[in-house]
Amino acid sequence: MNNAKKILITGATSGVGLLLAKTLHEAGHEIWATGRNTIVLNNLSTSGIHTVEADLTNAPLYDALFNGMGTPDTVIHCAGVGTFSYLLEMDETDMEKMIQVNVLAPMQLTKYFAEKMKNRGSGHFIFVASQAGKVATPKASVYAASKHAILGFANAIRMELKEFDIEVTTINPGPIDTPFLDLADQTGSYRNSMKKHLLTPEKVVASIKQVIEKPVREIDLPSYMSITSKLYAIAPSFVETVGKKYFTKK
Repeated sequence: MNNAKKILITGATSGVGLLLAKTLHEAGHEIWATGRNTIVLNNLSTSGIHTVEADLTNAPLYDALFNGMGTPDTVIHCAGVGTFSYLLEMDETDMEKMIQVNVLAPMQLTKYFAEKMKNRGSGHFIFVASQAGKVATPKASVYAASKHAILGFANAIRMELKEFDIEVTTINPGPIDTPFLDLADQTGSYRNSMKKHLLTPEKVVASIKQVIEKPVREIDLPSYMSITSKLYAIAPSFVETVGKKYFTKK
C-alpha cells in the first residue's frame, strides 16, 4: 500500500475501535492498538497488529508505553466509557471515570503526540466524540459533558495546530449498536427506545477510514444529525422537549 500510515487507535479491544483496527490493518496500514483486554489484544497481535496493553489515564507512563513506536501519522481516540443515569442516582466514581477516560486521557495523549507531530511537521488527530456533545439529554448529563468538552478541545487545537500541518477531525455519531450501550444502560431501556436509530459499527468505521484518506473538520452520523444540532442552536427548548423521551423511559 503506497499511502500506508502508522495509526494509533485507543479503545481497540471493543466496538468501533476493534473493528477499526482490523479494517485498517487489512487495508495495509501499520496499526498500533491500545486497550486493557489482554485476550483481545493477543488475538490482534497474532494477526500482525502491534498492541499496547495500557491504562491511558496514567500520562507519566506514555514514554514507556510507546517507546519504539515512533511518531504515528494518525491518532484515533476511540476509548470511552459511559453511564446513563439521572444525576441524583449516579455514583460519583462513575462520574470521575467518565471524565478521566473520555476527557483527560485523550487530552493528555493528544498533547504527548502533538509535540512529536510538530517536530515532524504533519499529523492527524481523529476524535470519536458523540452527538451527545452537541445535544444533551436526560440520563446523560456527565457523559454529554465529557463529549462536549472533547468537541471544545478539538475545535481549539484545530486552530492551534494548523500551522504545523496537523489536522483535527471529530466524528460525531448518534448511538451505535455496540456493547457500549449495554454497559452504559444496563436496564436496556435506551437500546429499546433507540433501536430503530442505532448506527452500525461498520458505518462509523467507513466514515473514519474516509477521513484518514481525506481529512475534514467533522462528520455527523447519521448525516441528518447535523440538522438536529443546528436546530438545537436555534430552538433548544423544542429539541429538548422532543429528545427527552428517548432517555426518560425506565
